[in-house]
Amino acid sequence: MDEYYMRQALTIAQYALGRTTPNPLVGAIVVKDGRIVGQGWHRKAGTAHAEIHALNHAGELARDATLYVTLEPCSHCGLTGPCTDAVIQSGVKKVVVAMADPNPLVAGKGIALLRNAGIEVTEGVLAQDAAKLNEVFIKWISCGLPFGVLKTAMSLDGKIACHTGCSKWITGTEARSYVHRLRDRYDGIMVGIGTILADDPELTVRLPAGGRNPVRIIVDSYARTPLTAKVVTDRKAPTIIAVTPGAPASQVASLQDAGVEVLTIEPGPNGVNLHALFQSLGCRKITSVLVEGGAQINASALAANIVDKLYCFIAPKLIGGVNAPGPIGGCGAAIMDHAISLEDIEYEHIGEDILVIANIFKREGRNVYRTCGRIG
Repeated sequence: MDEYYMRQALTIAQYALGRTTPNPLVGAIVVKDGRIVGQGWHRKAGTAHAEIHALNHAGELARDATLYVTLEPCSHCGLTGPCTDAVIQSGVKKVVVAMADPNPLVAGKGIALLRNAGIEVTEGVLAQDAAKLNEVFIKWISCGLPFGVLKTAMSLDGKIACHTGCSKWITGTEARSYVHRLRDRYDGIMVGIGTILADDPELTVRLPAGGRNPVRIIVDSYARTPLTAKVVTDRKAPTIIAVTPGAPASQVASLQDAGVEVLTIEPGPNGVNLHALFQSLGCRKITSVLVEGGAQINASALAANIVDKLYCFIAPKLIGGVNAPGPIGGCGAAIMDHAISLEDIEYEHIGEDILVIANIFKREGRNVYRTCGRIG
């Protein structure tokens, strides 16, 4: 039965998907005499944690009950008090935890406190599911870098546009709606200057029920973003433009005067050093970034080893043309052993399109995938 109740806790944790940054997604269930008497989930950083909501919901029924929680209860004072104190005071007799908290401030301390208080603790119930739920938080809290997500869409023959540059629309309306749900989920959305100059996109969430607009991140080595671009003028979401030290000071100042945050990032071999940019974004508590640009920035992101997850939409169309672009530019792999491998692959039908979701297999040591050509 532990897995049954933990699965319910994992389900309700997802109600706050994209809303808890920089905190993890957490769900909690209180069970007594075989029935659920309390439940809760963490809604937003700075507000009550899942355990507190669940225990408050249960009230006096929490005494001698079992608490199921998807992440180890915190034992430190942050924006809210330690959950371990509330759990101990509630009188629960047992706590079932899906996974230990990877946060160094917790890291097993919460479980130890509960056991020292005489509460029985079971660990590791649906631990893999819990880790998948919090893949963003685990990456950010472990190494300070945002979780990188690359989204692309292509025809069945691997083209993202016609040889003329026409790309609207490769996928159907259902797939495009799905992309807006991805934007709603992740903290930032990143494109290169080429996308800004070609399409002048808003890079916002456009769903019938609304949503949370991600921070817009433009990779623009020489500050060529027009002052008339929507990402500068519309004020619908914060915009960060990443430039190199070689960007004209006058243009940088003009962008800053227009309300844009400009980050000067050390240059890499092809423009802005994307790994250094991700370090800067992580320091700003941007825990996840959706890369939604063209072939060149896709290649550069993969070469910089900042991509953790791939969403690839495949449309039932044949575009053809030797000069029609594919989803990943640059030089690419020189030999098959240098190709980037995928793992944990899932497939979904989204309308008439097929969505492939996969994690990027991280090689030990140096990333041998190469890119060439500037990204901004």
